[in-house]
Amino acid sequence: MSNTIIRFLGDTPLRVIVKLAIFSLIAGVIMSAVGWSPRGFYLGILRFFRNLWERGFEVIWNSAEYFLLGAAVVVPIFILMRLLSFRSPRA
Repeated sequence: MSNTIIRFLGDTPLRVIVKLAIFSLIAGVIMSAVGWSPRGFYLGILRFFRNLWERGFEVIWNSAEYFLLGAAVVVPIFILMRLLSFRSPRA
């Protein structure tokens, strides 16, 4: 079982704990210098998804508006092109 744990962790458990502690300390110093906190990071993610949810319907309406605006130009051009390329059969 010890080999399975070492294979899973990639090293001995003690060395993995030491590496994680060092990397955690470095990450904590960098995050503190930048002004980030775990709580702020979490709230930022929540705010992002809340804004996405609230503005999602706005995006749908804007897309429908763009669709209708484009259709107002594309459909008449399509009909005009079809009429101009229509050839009546010769008798």
